Amino acid sequence: LLFSSRFVGINASDINYSAGRYDPSAKPPFDIGLEGVGDVVALGLSASANYSVGQAVAYTKLGAFAEYTVVPAKDAVPVPAVKPEFLTLMVSGTTAYISLKELGGLSEGKKVLVTAAAGGTGQFAVQLAKKAKCHVIGTCSSDEKGAFLRSIGCDHTINYKTENVESVLRRSYPKGVDVVYESVGGKMFDLAVNSLATKGRMIVIGFITGYQNPSGLQPVKAELLPAKLLRKSASIRGFFLNHYFSEYNMALKDLLKMYEKGELVCEVDLGDASPEGRFTGLESVFRAVDYMYMGKNIGKIVVELPHSVNSKL
Repeated sequence: LLFSSRFVGINASDINYSAGRYDPSAKPPFDIGLEGVGDVVALGLSASANYSVGQAVAYTKLGAFAEYTVVPAKDAVPVPAVKPEFLTLMVSGTTAYISLKELGGLSEGKKVLVTAAAGGTGQFAVQLAKKAKCHVIGTCSSDEKGAFLRSIGCDHTINYKTENVESVLRRSYPKGVDVVYESVGGKMFDLAVNSLATKGRMIVIGFITGYQNPSGLQPVKAELLPAKLLRKSASIRGFFLNHYFSEYNMALKDLLKMYEKGELVCEVDLGDASPEGRFTGLESVFRAVDYMYMGKNIGKIVVELPHSVNSKL
């Protein structure tokens, strides 16, 4: 399938790809970007049975930061319309859905802490944990983000810029939290480990605080980790979406169904509140990545690729 991309998604791990951390053998120049949504403009023979020109399709594919891209039919997902909301589900939504289902052990009444809760994937962790009838705590960096989190059902928001997260958790949840959905790393990782309840589980889906360092890592106080985990019978599990592709289609189908029924908020941030305005055109990908690392976004950051009427392939 040949796509004309209309929206591309920005992910914290984009800079890990561009720094060559995920594929050290990659030699520049190489394509980056993980996901897009747009319309089909041309079809290969085998794809013409299932797709038609003009159809709205989303895809996850390395090299998505492009106005036109070729995608194997098996990697494309038909969507009802070319809307950025569908893009939020492709990586961010499925990461929350699959990791919580496979590793979270969610059940009614469990206390779930989501770090960077108002971000691209955090918003889904909050909503899916609420659907499982859990009590959800979300950390964020502004009152505006806190208000957004409460609007999607978050029970307790903690603004880490104005509150001491560790003491708030200790005071409000003296027995600890049962599940942590952790994407921040560094000091947040350490305090999340300290906040785990007996038999608590932490799911590590990222560590954004470290990605801008030369090594891509932020130091954590891991020396005491074995003792801390043993004392609480607690566990820490890593989650990388690429290892769970067997679950992917089912997860995406379920998320799309929830969104279509109005049961899921897919918050999109197109950068309208950023200093230079809306993220438009591939040249604004840099701004969008900076905006994310400044912690400004509410929801998933998406860049719009406008197409001129007379653009030629």
